[in-house]
Amino acid sequence: MSSPPPPIATSQSQSHSGSADNNNNNKNTDSNVNIKPPAPGTSSIISLSLSSTTIFLVLVIAVLVPLVLGSSGALLRNLGIQGFRRATTTTATTTAAAVPIPIATSTSTSTSTSTNLPKMSSFKTPVYFISHGGPNVMYETDHPAYGALQRLGREITGPGVLAGLNEREKKGAAAGGGKGVGVGVGAKGVVVFSAHWQAGKRRVEVNVGEGDGLIYDFYGFPDHYYKEKYPHRGSKALAETVLGLLEKAGIEAEGVKRDIDHGVWAGFKCLFDPKDNPLNVPIVQVSLYDNEDPVMHYNLGKAIAGLREQGVVVICSGMAVHNLRDMRFVYGTNKTLPYAVSFDDALKQAVTAGTGEERKKALVELLKRGDARQAHPTFDHLLPVHVAAGAAEGEKATQIWTKAEMSFSWAQYRFGELLKAEEEVKVE
Repeated sequence: MSSPPPPIATSQSQSHSGSADNNNNNKNTDSNVNIKPPAPGTSSIISLSLSSTTIFLVLVIAVLVPLVLGSSGALLRNLGIQGFRRATTTTATTTAAAVPIPIATSTSTSTSTSTNLPKMSSFKTPVYFISHGGPNVMYETDHPAYGALQRLGREITGPGVLAGLNEREKKGAAAGGGKGVGVGVGAKGVVVFSAHWQAGKRRVEVNVGEGDGLIYDFYGFPDHYYKEKYPHRGSKALAETVLGLLEKAGIEAEGVKRDIDHGVWAGFKCLFDPKDNPLNVPIVQVSLYDNEDPVMHYNLGKAIAGLREQGVVVICSGMAVHNLRDMRFVYGTNKTLPYAVSFDDALKQAVTAGTGEERKKALVELLKRGDARQAHPTFDHLLPVHVAAGAAEGEKATQIWTKAEMSFSWAQYRFGELLKAEEEVKVE
């Protein structure tokens, strides 16, 4: 078996060779404003010179604007005045119908939306953490990780997850004349988090685009790597639903149009081969935060957990161990650095030992280990594990497969259970 070439990816600050929109979307547009402290000897109070007329106008506006807004909401919506996360209330309602999860833009909208929704399924789709490797994983078909990803992809598209939901959707519709058990809980899509997309320090972004473009966020590979294609489609409806859930959880989020990065498409070409195992459902990518806070990322996953009851699979893509710097010491050899094994073992212990708060605490403590910064000089490839754990907070996790090699580990995890063949999708 040949050794894979270095899986080198650009940092978020480096430009991609994708579309112009991609480059724009990689800019830091965080809405938080950093205010510098006052210089020594100056006051921290900002002095304003206002005339009496100006003060009078300010007071009038302060009194009248709330009254106008309170009575003219419909007029403002007709004029196109929108919130930063959502397009309009009408769009939100339409989105909820496409992927039936209540979205609260206001008290009245939430009540109206939820009363018209199908009831949720008692089955929750599993959540997955995958180690995606470098883009060379697509070509190294003799590498064990390639086969492991293919097997996992067949599990996701198979009767235990997506195909099983669609089958029960058909049976439910046939048995109930379109109103039977399972209707409304067929396979809806995949929501994916990748190590290669961070947004703001306290803000995440959701891809609302519906195109099939790719970002080639790596360098040093042969030319044909940059001509790769992966057929897929997005879903604005599903993206808007994600934005609604994040808003409901108090998470600042913004919809952007963006192509998918190699943390998604390179691994997905192995998981869901377009010829042999096509995914056939929309893909919506969500960013991580641009910070290393494990609790914030855990809560990010927790916020979108409700998608799992509506036939949406959550996939979190990173690496169990990821140290590109140290690869030069062992590349071309059969050696594995000690921390690749020790941290891989510690990660398994943290993920599989418990659920809920116990697992959350263990995953926070994981980042404090002495070998943590060896295994992950930056935590961007580890934090998708925290997102996955949050999305399946009370459910056990299973390590599906792992392999430590060089300065990496390829561990894969499933959070939650598969749909058993004899089970019926029950509607509460």
